[in-house]
Amino acid sequence: MSEEELEVAVPTLGEDLKTLVKARLNLFVIITTFFGYAIACRGGGWEFWTLLHLIIGTTACAFGSAVFNQLSEVDSDALMKRTANRPLPSRRMGIVPAFVIGWGLCAFGIVHLWSMVGSTPGWIAAATIVVYVFIYTPMKKWSSTNTLVGAIPGALPPLIGWTAGGGGLDEAGGWYLFALLFLWQLPHFVAINWLCREEYELAGYKMWSNGDVSGKRSVGLAVAFSVGLGVLSAAVIPLGLASWPFVILGLLLAAMLVATGQRFLRSGERVHFRKFFLATLLYLPLVLVALLIFWRV
Repeated sequence: MSEEELEVAVPTLGEDLKTLVKARLNLFVIITTFFGYAIACRGGGWEFWTLLHLIIGTTACAFGSAVFNQLSEVDSDALMKRTANRPLPSRRMGIVPAFVIGWGLCAFGIVHLWSMVGSTPGWIAAATIVVYVFIYTPMKKWSSTNTLVGAIPGALPPLIGWTAGGGGLDEAGGWYLFALLFLWQLPHFVAINWLCREEYELAGYKMWSNGDVSGKRSVGLAVAFSVGLGVLSAAVIPLGLASWPFVILGLLLAAMLVATGQRFLRSGERVHFRKFFLATLLYLPLVLVALLIFWRV
């Protein structure tokens, strides 16, 4: 490869910053926060400026926590092919500038939410950062239950949106959204863990999929969690949260995940577990849109 080609291959500062804050991954945080707000306002009461400040504050918190996550995992990221070219392990960016960026984003996000949206969204966002950065991130090195703990901060953004839209923490709706996001992450991350298990093992991370060469244990977990999503879909009826069309769609989507997982069990081919992972990406936006449509005001 020529020097010119090498120069082109080096990410720009803008690309490094996007990687540092995990912009693509955190798009899910923004989306789920929005849906939490939209569902809470289902009966009316949408406020453009509240929603705007909610997205700004939540995005800043998510970006900041991503920076601190990478600051904590520089050495591990350097061992994995898919993360070695990130700005910190590649040494294109220093620790101190990254720390300043992370601290500034987290501080701004929390203060912005607290002052412009409400104290409850503010402290939930702060709790999300604490659990993600100080509990989940180090836990990845010593316990495979880190996936369960990591699902907690991943499930809090819709609760931030719910409270910003006027929903209370004493109402079932917000906690249903939390449960939905918590449970969805489990099959989603089991798939990621298995697909990347060699690199995770090399980096010293303790994951459910470690040592599972055949993938049978991992896909068994993924299918079990997918069945749980189907059960959770049906729970909206006794809770009085949504109507039967949501239940039907939720069950069909959960059945799609189960069927995709069983296809891998029959074939054992990596491509089918990747299809399961892609199916989890399809599941979330569809179920959130359905919940918004069929939510009982």
